[in-house]
Amino acid sequence: MGKIFDRLKKGLLYIYTALVYLIIFLIVWFISYTFLFPNVYNFMLKAFSAMEYGNPDTVIVAIDDKSIDKVRWPWKREMYAKIMNYFSEYTDLKIIGLDTVVKGSDLQNPASDRAFYAAAAKLSDKLVTAFVPTIQDYPEDIDGPIYESYFNQRFKINIEDKRTRKAAPIYKSMAVFPTEYFFSVKNVGSSANGMHGVNKTFIKTYSLVNINGELYPSIALRMYLLTNDTDKITLYDNRIVVDKTGLKIPVTDRQVFTSNIHFYKYYPNSIYSHKQYSAIDIINSYDALKKDQQPVIDPSEFKDKTVFFGLNARGDVVGLEDSGMTPIGANHPGVDIQASIYDNLVNNQIIHRPHIFAEMLAALILSLITFIIVMNLTFGASLATIMGIIFGYILVNALILYPNNIAPDVITPVVVILATLIFGYAFRFILENKNKEKVKMAMGKYISQDIMQNVVKNIDDIRLGGRKAVVSVLFADIRGFTSMSEKMTAEEVSMILNEYFSAIEPIITKYNGVINKFIGDAVMAIFGDPIEDELHPMKAVLCANEMLKCVRKLRYKWMDENKPDIEIGIGINTGEVFVGNIGSEKRLEYTVIGDTVNIASRIESYNKVYKTKFLIGSTTYEFVKNRVDVIKIGGVTIRGKQNKMDIYEILRVNAGD
Repeated sequence: MGKIFDRLKKGLLYIYTALVYLIIFLIVWFISYTFLFPNVYNFMLKAFSAMEYGNPDTVIVAIDDKSIDKVRWPWKREMYAKIMNYFSEYTDLKIIGLDTVVKGSDLQNPASDRAFYAAAAKLSDKLVTAFVPTIQDYPEDIDGPIYESYFNQRFKINIEDKRTRKAAPIYKSMAVFPTEYFFSVKNVGSSANGMHGVNKTFIKTYSLVNINGELYPSIALRMYLLTNDTDKITLYDNRIVVDKTGLKIPVTDRQVFTSNIHFYKYYPNSIYSHKQYSAIDIINSYDALKKDQQPVIDPSEFKDKTVFFGLNARGDVVGLEDSGMTPIGANHPGVDIQASIYDNLVNNQIIHRPHIFAEMLAALILSLITFIIVMNLTFGASLATIMGIIFGYILVNALILYPNNIAPDVITPVVVILATLIFGYAFRFILENKNKEKVKMAMGKYISQDIMQNVVKNIDDIRLGGRKAVVSVLFADIRGFTSMSEKMTAEEVSMILNEYFSAIEPIITKYNGVINKFIGDAVMAIFGDPIEDELHPMKAVLCANEMLKCVRKLRYKWMDENKPDIEIGIGINTGEVFVGNIGSEKRLEYTVIGDTVNIASRIESYNKVYKTKFLIGSTTYEFVKNRVDVIKIGGVTIRGKQNKMDIYEILRVNAGD
C-alpha cells in the first residue's frame, strides 16, 4: 500500500508540474508573441530580408517637396493631364498606376477637368486608377445598387471561387467618382493597400477587397493581371492563384485577403526603395518637348517601365504626405509601398509566414527539448547546448529563412526556451531536494540520522581526520547468539535481529545516543557526540536500563511465539576518544577510536564472566553514582591494560529530576 501511495504522489506531482508548465508556456508565448514579436519581426525584415533595391523596371513619379516648391498647391487637374500626356505621347512605358483618388469634379475649372479626362482616355489601356472602399453607407444622393451594378459591368474581373468557407464583407461602399472620369478609364484597383500591426507598422497588403459580396483587386494585383494579359484568378481558402502565370499569393486573412509584404531597402540618401522622379520634372519635360526643347528627363528612361504616380510632399500643406511606418522606415512613402507590393507579385517575393498554431507548436517542441536537456545534462552541458540551439535557430532565420522570404517568429521561441530553462532548473532543484531527502532517509538507515545531518551540514568540508571528545560508549551484545543461530535458519535469525534492533533504536535515539554500527548481534552506540550533551554518562545509563526492560518484554513475546529465549549484556565506559572520519579519500567511515571504546567492549564481555547484564566502568560510575545502586567488582584485569580497574554492576537506576 505504501508503494502504491508513493507512486500516486509521484504521478500527481508530474501531472501538477505538467499543468503548471503548460500554463507558464501559454502565458510566456502570448506575452512574447503580442508585445515582442512585432518589433523583432520588423527588425528581421529590415536586416535580413530587405537586402536589395526595388525592381529597376519599376519607378516612381511623386508630387514631392520640389514639385510643391515650384507650383503652389493645390494643383489644377491640367497638371496631372500633362504628366499623363508625357507618358502617352512620348514614352513607351509598360503600365502606370495612379495611387491617388480623384473625387468629384473641379467645378471652378471645368476646362482643366476636361483636359484631365482626355489625357486619361489616351492612356487608358495602360492606366490603372484607384478607388477607396469604406465601411460607411453611400451618401443619400448616390444610388448604391445602381452605382455598383455599373461599376461591376465595367471593372469586374473573372474570379473562380473554390473556398470552402466564405467570410462576410466588411466594406459597404466605394468612394464617389466623377462620371466623366469613369468613362475615360478602363481599369481600376482598390487603394486599400494594407493594415497596421500591434506596433502600428505597415506590414500587410490587401490583394482583394470584398464590397457587399463582390471582390475587387488591389492596384498592384490589377496591374499585374494587365501586364500578363489576364483577368482570371482562382480563390482557395489559403491562397489566390493567377491562372495564366501560376502565381500563388498566400492569404493570411480570408475575410480581407491580406498577404505579408516583402520590402526593399532604400536607395542611398533617399526615402524610396525604387528610382524616383519629381512630378514637376515630368511636367517641365512635357512642356519642353512640346516646344522641341531638351527635356529634363528623357522619355527613353521609361521604356518598358512600370510607373507608380502618387503624393508624398512633406511641406506645410496638410494631406500631401502619404506615408506610413514600415519595417524599413518611419515615414515610408505610400507610393513606394505600392511599388513594392507590385514587385512582390512580379518577382514572386511575397513573405510567407507560418500559421500561428504551427509557430506555437514549434515553440512547444523547442520548449520540451529544452526541458529534457535540463533534466538530463549537467548545468554546464545543458546551458551550452541550449545556447547553441538558440544561436543556431537565430542564424538559420537570419541567413536562410528570412533572405528566402520565409519569416517565422524568431523571438517567441527564444523567450519560451529561456523561460523553460528557468522552469526546468526550478523543477530540477525541487526534485533533487526531494531525492536528497530520500537519500538522507535511506542512508539514515545505515548510519545515524544525526551523523547524516552532520555530514550534510559540512558537505563541502568532508575529509579524513577529526577531533578529540569525551563521550560515553555503550556496547550491547546478545547472550548465546552463536549457539542460537546454529539451531535456526538464517531467515529466522534475521527476523529476530531485525525486531530486536528496531525495538532498541528508538530508545537510543530518545536519550540522544547515536548508533555507530551494528556488529553482528552487537550494537555500539555513542553518547555526547555528534549530539552534544553534558549529561551523556547518565543518558547512556538510562538508555541501557530501558533497553533491558524492552528486551524483557520481547522475551515474553518470543516465548509465546516459540522463539528462542534471549538475553543481552550491556557495557558502558566514559572517556576521551578520537571522533571523526577514518578510511581513505574515496571511502570514509564516521566513528570513534580510542581506549575508551576498547574498554567499553571489554566491560560488556565481563557480563558472561560474572553472569551479569549491565556493567559500567569506573569513569562512568563517577558521573552517575548518585543515581544508581551498584555492586562493585574490583580488580578486574582488562586485556591490553597493565593496571587492574574497578567495574560496577548496575542493580537499580533511581528516579531523578
